[in-house]
This record gives sequence, structure tokens and C-alpha cells, in this order.
Amino acid sequence: MAYKIFIDGKEGTTGLKIFERFENRKDIEILLIDEDKRKDSAERAKFINESDFTFLCLPDAASIEAVSLCTNPKTKIIDASTAHRINPDWAYGFPELSPAHREKIINSSRVAAPGCYASGFASICFPLVKHGIISADYPIVCHAVSGYSGAGKKAIAQYEDSNRNPELKSPRLYALTQEHKHLPEMQKVSGLNYKPIFNPYVCDYFQGMTVTISLYSRLLEKKMSAKEICETFKEHYKGCHFVKTADFLGEGILQDNFIAANTLSGTNNMQIFVCGNDERITITSRFDNLGKGASGAAVQCMNIMMGIDEATGL
Repeated sequence: MAYKIFIDGKEGTTGLKIFERFENRKDIEILLIDEDKRKDSAERAKFINESDFTFLCLPDAASIEAVSLCTNPKTKIIDASTAHRINPDWAYGFPELSPAHREKIINSSRVAAPGCYASGFASICFPLVKHGIISADYPIVCHAVSGYSGAGKKAIAQYEDSNRNPELKSPRLYALTQEHKHLPEMQKVSGLNYKPIFNPYVCDYFQGMTVTISLYSRLLEKKMSAKEICETFKEHYKGCHFVKTADFLGEGILQDNFIAANTLSGTNNMQIFVCGNDERITITSRFDNLGKGASGAAVQCMNIMMGIDEATGL
């Protein structure tokens, strides 16, 4: 029996990527809404309630409305928007964070797919807090770079315009008010008492992302070397299919001591690098903002909810 899948918001970047990942799957049937009825609430409700799984690739308000349209108790919803990521009634769609996260995804009919920056941030800060390496009060500063695909349709059009502003050739820092929409999720999921300082840059390449946080060893809760922190991360993500911690300083992986942000584009993989020295330590998470940071994570969660190999189609 094929599962019936509806993608509400298929025309957006994440929706299109989810649709592409289903191209060769024989175990699902895509329910396609007429283009002229994509914003018709009654028509959307019909498709949502006919589906086994509905993906919401919508602005927050539209995602909240879509959930309200669901009256079929058997329909499972995976929301790629920000709307439900800190809602305790929803499972947070990052199964590698802990066995408890995976178990909640397995048993839930409502899953919030993580934000792209938040995925990288939580992949670093959740283990640091969980293993007592830093306190929940640690003054985290995070720097991140992303390809322009994560900035939405309008920005993509600007970057791909042959007459574009010359400034677009340069990395551009944004979220200058320190109120980026991922911050509540980054704080809560990681177990921090305060929001971090977060400095994201959008850059002149299509997809791929790195998220980096820095630590002073003198401020750690435990006296640990950078190599010992690397080993802790290896153990934390041991056995994970998609999330891997590299050897210290990226030995055997990194070329010329550079961490490029686009290396994992087109995959659902995530790599974590612990670098620095015994006084100042950096931890970087590298992944595809459209993969593990968006569509790939959503499809991975669906696979887990189906009880099949989580890597199916990925």
C-alpha cells in the first residue's frame, strides 16, 4: 500500500526539494492540488485530510491555519515552518540529538522540522549542555554562513539577476537587531538559559551552510582539552547515519585547514569539526541548508514515522 502524501506549499524552495526527493519512490502517492486552488482553504483541507502525511512548507500563519484544517486523526503533519518548533506538543525533528528526540518522532503525529541555522546550532550546543561541558548560562556567540537559497524566492531572484547589485558578491551580515526568527528554537532546544549572540551571513553561492560557536576553555564547566571535547562529540553521535564528528582538526577530511560551506550540498549529511587549541576552541557544523537543514530533515522524519529505513530516498 502506498502512503498518500500532500505537500502544502509545493511551489516554495523547501516544498520543491521535498517533491524532488520523492521522484523515484514507489511507496508513496503524491496528492496534487490544482494550481488555481493552492490557497483555497476548503480544497487544502480536502487534501490534508485525504493524506497519510502532509508537509507544510508555508509561512507561519498559513501553517497554523493548515493544522486547524486537519480533522482526520490519522493524518500526520510535518511542519517546515517556524510555527511549531518550540511547541511542547510537537516532536522536534532532529532524531540524532538524543534517543528521546527520536522516540518522540516515532510516536508523534505532529513533527516540527528544525530551522537550518538552528539545526547546526543545536547539533553543537545540545551535546555541550547535555554532557555538562558548558553551563546553561554560557555566553554563546555564534557565527554562520549560508548560501542564498535559504533566503527565499525574492533573494534568490536578486542573486541570480545579471544586473544585480555588486554588493551581492560579498558575504552580507544580517539579523542586525539580534532577533533572528530561529533564536527561540536555538535557545530552547539546546537547553540554554539565554539567547545567544547570532551573526548569520548570506553569501554568493546557492546552497550549503556552516554554523560555528567558540569556547574559552577557562569558562568550561569541566576541564577538558579540545581533543577530549572532540571525542565526546564522536561518542554522542556514534552510530548516527547522517551526523558524523570528524577527527580533531578535521584530519583526513579538510584540505589546507579550510572548512568550505558548500561541500555537503545535495546531501542529508552533517559533519561536525572540533578545532582550535586547549585555550580557545571552535566547533563547526557543516551541512546543506536545503538538506539536513530543511527538506532532507523533513523526509528523514517521515521515514522514521513510517518505521522504514530513515535514509530511504536520501
